[in-house]
Amino acid sequence: MKRIWSIVFSVVFMFALPAFGQGGVNNGEMLGPVPNPSPGVLDGVYVPEHIPTKKLIPWEHVREADAVWSKRVWRYIDLREKINHPMYYPLDKINAEISPTDLEWTKHQRRWSLWTVILTNVLNGNLTVYSPENPLNKIKDGDSFKYPIAPPPGKTVSDSVWFIDNLLGYLATEEACERIPIPSQVDPEEDSMRQIVVNGEIIWDIVMTTCPYIYFQSEDIVQYRLKEDWFFDKERSVMDVRIIGIAPVRYATNEDKTAITGYEEIFWLYFPECRYVFQNYYVYNAQNDSRWFSYDDLFWKREFNSVIYRSSNVYDRKIDTYRVGVDALLESEKITNEIRMIEHDVWSL
Repeated sequence: MKRIWSIVFSVVFMFALPAFGQGGVNNGEMLGPVPNPSPGVLDGVYVPEHIPTKKLIPWEHVREADAVWSKRVWRYIDLREKINHPMYYPLDKINAEISPTDLEWTKHQRRWSLWTVILTNVLNGNLTVYSPENPLNKIKDGDSFKYPIAPPPGKTVSDSVWFIDNLLGYLATEEACERIPIPSQVDPEEDSMRQIVVNGEIIWDIVMTTCPYIYFQSEDIVQYRLKEDWFFDKERSVMDVRIIGIAPVRYATNEDKTAITGYEEIFWLYFPECRYVFQNYYVYNAQNDSRWFSYDDLFWKREFNSVIYRSSNVYDRKIDTYRVGVDALLESEKITNEIRMIEHDVWSL
């Protein structure tokens, strides 16, 4: 009997091993980053297959009539906090040309930072980027998902011309460097730096620059902002939450890139779309290496710490417009407690 089971195990292992390092697209293959050892080598005790092959668990359907109370909040996840480090680490390193298909990308073998997951799938065309502001009048309402940055019919994200003109500015920044004049494309006898007179003063007008672009890397992302709806579902008698959008945030700098001036939302992503990607990527579990979970699990189980910086209100304003410092944190905690008390007292409303 033992010999029979040994033969069965050997056959199953032989067929499972080729899929161990593959990345497929909803065809039963492993989707997330997994070890890719040499043929016949198993890097571990067992084949990790739960997270790389699992299917998305849909949210519970909610009817409008069953949502007897709801509140919209915006919060930020500070990646400097230790509990949030699984989103920040491991750090990657990107040495890339402008083309999205020409990357030299050093990444961890089994698990990636959340930014690496996002950038990889944006470059692959699996996630749609939404501009954080109106491109016409610079109104910052990108969390409404009104301004998708998507290739037109017949083009893909990997199309170099479209990528440079439309998407590159959301994934990379122009590196600070010396401005070097180069020959003009129109008149070869002219260079790209011309003297012009402004208010009687001679200044240089830079027409073209040779400064390269560099991709944002994991260490550049300092926050993630979430837009979410809290609601009470009377059919299930539970207080529930749905994350609507997520935005990576980096430090904003002055024009010379010598001083930090604040925070900048890079772009917004529609979270229900992200779930199809996040479900197949590992998140580190400090307590148990055999029980790593996915990024979708992390957000569903609320395995992070965050601070509310805005909630729905009659003035349509953020907390930092009327509270600063510790008072802003206390106001955030006040909103959290109000949501918690609604759950306790909802039947008396």
